[in-house]
Amino acid sequence: MGQLTSNGHELTPHPSDADVIVVNTCSFIDPAKQESIDTILEMAEYKKTGRAQKLIVAGCLVERYRGDIQKDMPEVDALIGTNELEKITALCEGLEPTANPLQPYLYHDLTPRVLATPRHFAYIKIAEGCDHPCTFCVIPQYRGNFRSRRFESVISEATRLFSQGVREINLIGQDTTCYGEDLGMKDGLATLLARLAQIETQHEKWVRFLYCYPNKVTQKLLDTIAEHPALVKYIDMPLQHASANVLKRMKRGANGDIFLKLLERIRRTIPGVGIRTSMIVGFPGESEQDFEELCQFVQAAQFDRLGVFSYSDEDSSKSFELDAKVDAKSIYNRKRHLMALQRKISKARNRTLIGRELPVMVEGPSADSELVWQARLSTQAPEIDGVVYISDPGEFPLRPGDIRVMRITEAHDYDLTGELVDTPSGSTAPPSFVQIQPALIAR
Repeated sequence: MGQLTSNGHELTPHPSDADVIVVNTCSFIDPAKQESIDTILEMAEYKKTGRAQKLIVAGCLVERYRGDIQKDMPEVDALIGTNELEKITALCEGLEPTANPLQPYLYHDLTPRVLATPRHFAYIKIAEGCDHPCTFCVIPQYRGNFRSRRFESVISEATRLFSQGVREINLIGQDTTCYGEDLGMKDGLATLLARLAQIETQHEKWVRFLYCYPNKVTQKLLDTIAEHPALVKYIDMPLQHASANVLKRMKRGANGDIFLKLLERIRRTIPGVGIRTSMIVGFPGESEQDFEELCQFVQAAQFDRLGVFSYSDEDSSKSFELDAKVDAKSIYNRKRHLMALQRKISKARNRTLIGRELPVMVEGPSADSELVWQARLSTQAPEIDGVVYISDPGEFPLRPGDIRVMRITEAHDYDLTGELVDTPSGSTAPPSFVQIQPALIAR
């Protein structure tokens, strides 16, 4: 989007107005592939009913099924792989692109960019690719080997975003905890976080990072998070399972006991930390005993947030070759059982917050009702965790991006309700904007 706008093109959230439609795709698991295909076919209809002259498909689905798309989807006019982003303007303009698809792509601070998020928070990708051998994962095949952005590049982009009114930055990458290793940095992520926390801003800021790899969570990293107020007390650490048998077949190692000790160290170092993880159920070879071990671990760990994914048997993954596949019904039942267990844990942990006064970031009207506004605790990451509904905004107007103080009054399974109890200081909200859906682009 940044490349297109910097070359004079206009973005639109309405596909019926677009001369060119670009669909960015995912192919990580079957549901993502299906959603991508459905979206491509839906957008293709606008070539018949709207202004669209071209339909361009980008992203991981292209890397994985380029030949199939070219053969089976004549509606698609051009393809852009994960290392071919610089081709976008030429393809939209009908020119011959010159990008080198063999050159590993990684954007930097000078790359033109358009935020697709609300103006008060943004994502910064600090690395691309992954070197871990997890047997269930196909990401390294389509994103390549791990490579970090330059330290100064990340700081420069973050400084610019904060100066533009962004209040929260979320660092992402396939494995953020390996940041800087390929550049010869020791404690790269901890060093980066400390520097980001020290960027001077007009208003209070939040910095979080997502996707820890458990054996890369060092004491230095935890101490750094604890030390700086701007670093939110939040750890997102996908563990995937707790049974040593399953983790070995996943080529991740460790076990539930090791994880419990790590969780205890995290909570001891960072008081009040919120911990999120994700688990895969139905991995090949997962026995009833393995699943029961997972349930016992989740009960003992008492995660604040937990996502559960059904194993997806991807034909290009190493786990596709494993024996002892688990049937679909068992996978479905195990997912429901584990989520039911976590629902009770989540509600109980939410109840401990009732009566407390905590900082929240005002988000805006709820998707369910424009009459109800919502906010987030710092321990609720945007777009993946629960929210806090504002029952009483008080006497002052609500502005997206404001960091306010809320008294929690009600606890639900995953969300909370509360009332604002502070007096806002000045106007801190960024200017109003029109949110752009990144899938839709027009000239």
